[in-house]
Amino acid sequence: MPLYRDEAIVLRTQKLGEADRIATLLTRQHGKIRAVAKGVRRTSSRWGARLEPFSHVDLQLATGRTLDVVTQAVSIASYGQGIVDDYARYTTGTVLLETVDRLVVEEKEPATQQHLLLAGALRVLSSGEREPGLILDSFLLRSLAISGYAPSFGDCAKCGEPGPHRAFNPAAGGMVCSACRPPASAMPAPATITLLAALLTGDWPTAERTDPKTRREADTLVAAFAAWHLDRLRSLRHLDLSVTPATPLPGTEAVN
Repeated sequence: MPLYRDEAIVLRTQKLGEADRIATLLTRQHGKIRAVAKGVRRTSSRWGARLEPFSHVDLQLATGRTLDVVTQAVSIASYGQGIVDDYARYTTGTVLLETVDRLVVEEKEPATQQHLLLAGALRVLSSGEREPGLILDSFLLRSLAISGYAPSFGDCAKCGEPGPHRAFNPAAGGMVCSACRPPASAMPAPATITLLAALLTGDWPTAERTDPKTRREADTLVAAFAAWHLDRLRSLRHLDLSVTPATPLPGTEAVN
């Protein structure tokens, strides 16, 4: 079988037989792939621990008919060490992994930007450099933007009228003018829109100067925007959001 090398982040794993495991990987050059890691569940395995979710690894793989086979794994970074023992970081991390898994649909189609964004987010999350909530909101907005769902926080998302505008609607694509505003649109504070724009562009000094109330409102709007494009992310249910799952998120109703 032909061999190839790539670096990858482990998104999820599942058991196969008595000792093997199937790993879903986001690679830098080959996009999302599923590969069999043989014998990694045995206690004698030399590199089974390197193929756990949140791991960043350099892999050698053999091309298979249906699933590729991992033949070698070298650790680049074990982000899980700084994530799994902290509830906020762990729940945030699981949303990051699930988001990429959902957005990168086609296997073996290059998704380099998503790979780099995920690697950077996991590195910062595991280090504790920034608040998990800010990392999550920034990642969701930027990952969706890479996939073609960039929200507008300035001009009207529907007609392009220059902003600033007062209404936000996920189904419409972000901020909307008074003429385009669908029913049940949210009316966030200007500081919240400034925060969302900063998170989308990676303006961390501006984002980190915001107060808790502004961040909670931004959490709600980002969750609504992600829910519109990704349906419900299972891992989001475990986050301490400012709204309960039973509360309708603003703008997720059908646009008339």
